[in-house]
Amino acid sequence: MEAKTLLTRKDIAEKAKWNLDGLYLKESLWQEDIKQLKKDLAGYESFRGTLANSAGNIKSCLDFDNNISRTIEKLYTYAHLRNDEDKTHSKNQSNFEKIVHLHTLVAQANSFIPSELMAINEDQMDQFLEDTELSFYKLHLERILRYRKHTLSEKEEKLLASSAEIARTARDAFEMLDNADLKLGTVADENGTEIVITQGNFQSIMQSQDCRVRKESFEAFYTAYSDHQYTYASLLASNIKKDIFYAREKNYSSVREKSMFSENIPVEVYDNLITAVHDNMAPLHKYFVLRKNILKLDQLHIYDMSVPLVKDIQWHVGYEDSVIKIIDSLVRLGPEYTEVLRKGLIEDRWVDRYESNGKRSGAYSSGCYDSNPFILMNYREDNINSMYTLAHEAGHSMHSFLSRKAQPYLYADYTIFVAEVASTFNEVLLTKHLLLQDISKSMKIYLICREIDNLRGTLFRQTMFAEFEHLIYAAAENDQPMTLDEFKEIYRKLLEQYFGEDVFLDNCLTLECFRIPHFYFSFYVYKYATGISAAYALADMVSEGGTTELNNYLNFLKGGGSKYPIDLLKGAGVEMTSPEPILIALKKFSVLVDQLEALTN
Repeated sequence: MEAKTLLTRKDIAEKAKWNLDGLYLKESLWQEDIKQLKKDLAGYESFRGTLANSAGNIKSCLDFDNNISRTIEKLYTYAHLRNDEDKTHSKNQSNFEKIVHLHTLVAQANSFIPSELMAINEDQMDQFLEDTELSFYKLHLERILRYRKHTLSEKEEKLLASSAEIARTARDAFEMLDNADLKLGTVADENGTEIVITQGNFQSIMQSQDCRVRKESFEAFYTAYSDHQYTYASLLASNIKKDIFYAREKNYSSVREKSMFSENIPVEVYDNLITAVHDNMAPLHKYFVLRKNILKLDQLHIYDMSVPLVKDIQWHVGYEDSVIKIIDSLVRLGPEYTEVLRKGLIEDRWVDRYESNGKRSGAYSSGCYDSNPFILMNYREDNINSMYTLAHEAGHSMHSFLSRKAQPYLYADYTIFVAEVASTFNEVLLTKHLLLQDISKSMKIYLICREIDNLRGTLFRQTMFAEFEHLIYAAAENDQPMTLDEFKEIYRKLLEQYFGEDVFLDNCLTLECFRIPHFYFSFYVYKYATGISAAYALADMVSEGGTTELNNYLNFLKGGGSKYPIDLLKGAGVEMTSPEPILIALKKFSVLVDQLEALTN
């Protein structure tokens, strides 16, 4: 039978597409702003060499830089959203490259600012910081001055800034290969209908009750990666070399130190996470044995990990029905929160809902200070994960909405370390809500298993990714060549440790390390695991607490970047420098596994 093909963007209804009119009504207006910003960049020269003269000069320079930054964020948001609508659209690609190039020009033009600030005598700078003219910028300047030993000369900083476009090469090539060029094959579904395997529907296929469908899809999927494995290995190795170059040139002892320094996260947070997970793998391995027995399998493969443990539940929920369920689950957060979210997800068209040909895979929340917090989805009505993904991204978007409403532009952006808290918090409340409904035993098993798998995928799996990332960077920083075989060997050992003896590891699974886009954003993935841990702690506090706990959480969301992330979470009631939040989430996982065992006896 002929394989079903993806819809084109023209086939998608307007109400199902995000509405970018609030950014630019038409592309020509975007082009005009590009031209104007290029002209405005010349204004930086009037500040060069003057910052040491007075607090007023510093303020004027930062005001100018702030306005440029705000403008280019708006330009970038429009270009990258349009580009992600269809990665094969040449005009969108061209516009995106324009804005990436303009980012480089801006970085070159303002590269003197940190160097000049660092060059100011510390006593003189202390006096400037106490000047009322700089009261608004005091925190911003203190954050810049933290980088004294990592800031080079003006000429060197400009040279590094000029290399930004080149530095994106490996990541850009990976995204084009993974989203546009890679053909994942086809598979005959349970009814014999040939379907095209895509990044968007692969997880849905992995939920098929037909083992043949899962196995053939899994093999086809990884055959595509095997066909390009040397290219993927080369791209990942190149990205690592790039990161090491910048870390060393900026006087950091490692890429990990550089990545964590920017958010002021102690390295112990990373190490505590890995240690805590290593010490609590027994419930994970117990779950694998349970899954194997319930499914009555002789061997448990990775492609058996997503199939529901109950066969009589068919999930089919449309996008707008999912929105209703999500809003109902979040009533504890108050009517202001839920009404803004409902309106954004439906009427204001924050969301680009469905998969189409050339569209970027996965999901994300994105926007700028002057736009709605847009959400890219590849929503599927037959997959409960789509509803959870929407709840997740809605958490991001409401975090952005509230922080932008409460904070000025300079302090509105929150860091990645806290970004995953609000999103996972929403998922936790969604599960709590669904389990409180009048549901069958089978549905309860389904939802408990779904939460187990969410914790497994976010806490255990992302920690494994984080450990892999730490190991490959440490090896490369010790001048060990990172080849295809080296990547696969390191990943294989981690697979064996995390999955234990009761899971059969197909050889092709070592290629999984090449399909993780977050590895091109160094030392990002651990934040998913710390984020879910903080989210579980906060969800319990808010659900079981009173007005104080709720207000603490909402104030955390409104805090944006007004404090360092560790301090923001501490204000909400969670101490992330301690392993305690990680242990709470691991204990929750163990309890859920015990509940699943009791329900399936």
